[in-house]
Amino acid sequence: MEPTPASIVIVVFDGLQGLDAVGPFEVFAAANRLAQLHGDPEPYRVALASADGRSVTANSGVGLTVDGSLAECSPGVDTVVVAGGAGVHRAVTDTTLVAEVGAATARARRVASVCTGAFVLAAAGLLDGRRATTHWASSERLACDFPDIAVDDDPIFIRDGHVWTSAGVTAGMDLALALVADDLGDGVAHDVASWLVMFTRRPGGQSQFSASLGARPAARPRIGQLQAWIVDHPTENLTVAALADRAGMSPRHFAREFASECGITPARYVETVRLERARQLLESTDASVDAVARRVGLSGDAVLHRLFRRRLGTTPAAYRAHFAHTD
Repeated sequence: MEPTPASIVIVVFDGLQGLDAVGPFEVFAAANRLAQLHGDPEPYRVALASADGRSVTANSGVGLTVDGSLAECSPGVDTVVVAGGAGVHRAVTDTTLVAEVGAATARARRVASVCTGAFVLAAAGLLDGRRATTHWASSERLACDFPDIAVDDDPIFIRDGHVWTSAGVTAGMDLALALVADDLGDGVAHDVASWLVMFTRRPGGQSQFSASLGARPAARPRIGQLQAWIVDHPTENLTVAALADRAGMSPRHFAREFASECGITPARYVETVRLERARQLLESTDASVDAVARRVGLSGDAVLHRLFRRRLGTTPAAYRAHFAHTD
């Protein structure tokens, strides 16, 4: 007898961000397609549901046909995923939606939100006393509206027990990929990511604020190309003098131009690139802290320790213990 597919219900509403629903849906659907190719049973049964069973319109104007109401779709549900979007603040005033989400999640093994879908979970009381994230632009409002939630605007997704929350848009696909890995293993998640041309596994602890987002992309080609080169070569000599020489400028002129173009000093940019790369290595490898430090261009674990303390308020070891993936 073939195993019953796990039922995943993605909750939608008018004004949602379309990709918040469609992105995770495609991740789960890709897992099904790969199972078919291998002659295996499909692991998931995925449905879109609205509070009343009516189709919804995304804030982009795209219409989404749903499979039914949340009450109709949720019996036997394994995972409930709530989408986000500009319409979420109207959605949380829909008492039927909030009540149905509460009822569905009470039956589910696992609960998740994408982007501002966290507001719906919060309105249903599902995030009280938990650590959660949302899109960085909405984190302050989430913390203000729901003070019992420990809001962290940095990670792309957070797992707190059976409740998962994620940052905006594409982070929802990262979260869905992590759910697939949790269910079916890293090998399947890797295959799904390859199928969808995604980053194989972007760990939840990775910051929403990557080095490329922390600095403006430079308009001048010489500076812009150097930005990209720094990201690809963290172990090179990245002093201002060395970078200025590579850019064909005097150190003083280069420092002024870089800060003007990028909104950040060269030294700060280099430090941020190295910090981000160190975070990725700590999350995804078992290399020693000293080895990680040297692989990002630092002289040793003591320097990396000081950098983590100053920029993140923690240590590399504590960061790894909290965010590293474990099977």
